[in-house]
Amino acid sequence: MAQPATSVTPYWELTFDADGDVDATERDALLAQVGGHGVRDLIVFAHGWNSDRSHATALCSGFCRPIRGLAPQARIGYVGVIWPSMRFADEPIPDFPRSVVATEAEANPAPALDKDTRHALLETFPGRATVVDQIARMLDQRPDHELEEFGRLVRLLVEVVPGGPQPFFAADTVAEGVPQSEPALFTADTATLCDEFARALASLRAGGDPEAFSLPNPWDGAKELLRQATYYAMKRRAGTVGERGLGPVIGRLAAAAPTVRVHLVGHSFGGRLVSFALRGLPEGVRTVKSVTLLQGAFSHYAFAARLPQDPRTGGVLQGQQNRIDGPLVCCYSRYDQALGTLYPLASRMAGQNDALAGFDVLGAGGEWGAMGHDGVQAVPGTVRLDLAEALRGPLAASGCVNVDASAVVRRGGPPCGAHSDIVHPELARVVLAAGRIG
Repeated sequence: MAQPATSVTPYWELTFDADGDVDATERDALLAQVGGHGVRDLIVFAHGWNSDRSHATALCSGFCRPIRGLAPQARIGYVGVIWPSMRFADEPIPDFPRSVVATEAEANPAPALDKDTRHALLETFPGRATVVDQIARMLDQRPDHELEEFGRLVRLLVEVVPGGPQPFFAADTVAEGVPQSEPALFTADTATLCDEFARALASLRAGGDPEAFSLPNPWDGAKELLRQATYYAMKRRAGTVGERGLGPVIGRLAAAAPTVRVHLVGHSFGGRLVSFALRGLPEGVRTVKSVTLLQGAFSHYAFAARLPQDPRTGGVLQGQQNRIDGPLVCCYSRYDQALGTLYPLASRMAGQNDALAGFDVLGAGGEWGAMGHDGVQAVPGTVRLDLAEALRGPLAASGCVNVDASAVVRRGGPPCGAHSDIVHPELARVVLAAGRIG
């Protein structure tokens, strides 16, 4: 398979399917060629939830573009990890041309399902064309008294059936001996869920002022319910690709090119993917020299041995930072509305079946917080820096390092804010500092 044109070289891609199986031709090309290119440091970049293939390649290329000028003497290679995520075309992304759909969505906060997003749903959830058509019709027509039917269709789309197994879900915390209830995001009253999302979106658009907006129609939150449901499917998928796919590939790379130093970089759910890759590393592999998370869309307790609110519960990745022969650096921003507002709201819905009323959607953090909002939590010895301090360096040689990147990660409007505002030379410098490259 020919590699796409990018601004960085040498460049390889690794394409994974939803089960974590890698394109063997691409994998074998990387294993055979990386040594011949004289690569000493290999930067492996995984995209996030809101990407198709072309966007994922462009994001990796754009993020890595400054690196050659920042470390001109270093012998660096690049890998783009391509995995099947879901592209919502109405979300504007900084540093990329604004689509017609995103422009229309900004003018109309409650748009119907556009054709590009509809096509992406069909690709992401094959065999669900009839369900996607029904969802699109309901979002367009907003029929009275049919929100529960809309919720049923959303559950059917992502194969979450009340009372049945939950194959698409993967928690970021693991309770010892505590039975896990079905996610309220899929079992609670759909009208209540949509109303919560509608209020959250209205508050974001009003700048957080509860007096600046009138009570929205619950249908205003229906598309966000669909978005969050698909993101939970992507969340599980990212962990699978990391643990069953990327981790074993890094193990094979360590055998084929043992002197190559690997640096994992992940944006959004890509941060979850590269973190789960640590769990999939073969025993004894120590070639991962750094991990950098950019607006990581998973629990800030994922690496914790014990949660402050429940000592019986630990993070699903507890201790995995010790598999890195270097630091785990987590970049976060208070301007990330996706992780500061919508992620904790959806996580709370997915974490319990209690009534949702009274949840402060702007009070992110606590039990439901995300890495990209406030960094790694409940891991002793974690270092906290602002971006300027991190760039002055040097960074810690091991353990967890939180970097407040709000100084540059700050552009973007509702619903996601600055979640995808990661193409900055300052963040590329953080990757170089974490890996001691150049």
